[in-house]
Amino acid sequence: MTPPTVDRTRARWEILLVLSITFGMSGLRSILRLTDSLLAPEPLNQQQTTPNVTQSAIPWLDLALQTCSSLVLFAWGGLALFLLAGDGFRIPRPRWSDLGWGAVLAAIIGLPGLGLYVFAVHAGLSKVVVPTGMDHAAIEIPVLLFNSAGNAFGEEIVVVMWLLTRLRQLGWGLPAALAASSVLRGSYHLYQGISAGFGNIVMGLVYGLFYARTRRVWPLVIGHFLIDAVAFVGYAAIGDRLAFLG
Repeated sequence: MTPPTVDRTRARWEILLVLSITFGMSGLRSILRLTDSLLAPEPLNQQQTTPNVTQSAIPWLDLALQTCSSLVLFAWGGLALFLLAGDGFRIPRPRWSDLGWGAVLAAIIGLPGLGLYVFAVHAGLSKVVVPTGMDHAAIEIPVLLFNSAGNAFGEEIVVVMWLLTRLRQLGWGLPAALAASSVLRGSYHLYQGISAGFGNIVMGLVYGLFYARTRRVWPLVIGHFLIDAVAFVGYAAIGDRLAFLG
């Protein structure tokens, strides 16, 4: 998959440092939040979590703060690309076919994922996820779309492209590298509930295998963006009419 021409000690430190300031730390926080939720007197399906919330009562400040949060995710992806570029790796240019593959990947993950979520809530394995609880309607849709793009770019570049490349350079076999990437993806979604962790592990395996076979990361970014955008913007548009899912 990738030539093992890398300083292994440096690569190990790079993985430790990058993950400690990006999705590895997010995973640790998510595990602690899940622990707190499981120790609460209410069962998981009587608890609620909202990924997108208002950060200021003043609309323009809310927009600025939301933009900063999304830019952090883009910066994480940019950092991973910068580090890979030091070894001569470059992100491939987008192709029109990436749109089609992205839509296919979104459907493969999104539709079964919705079914898993509904089952998990009724089985007590997930919190009720309210995709957005923002107060300022004028900025909500742009913010949700930008957040979706930041999530997609940051996660797929760091958790798939960069991490799989580094682990393979360290001599990890493909199954082990895929497992590590997928478990990482699952870990930072555990704040939503147990089922979210398992569901995202499956997503990680599918997306990671696609990348390993095609070396194309843009379909992953597009697919992830479509999943988040449909969930976030769809809820913002339909709102309480989705309450039956909980």
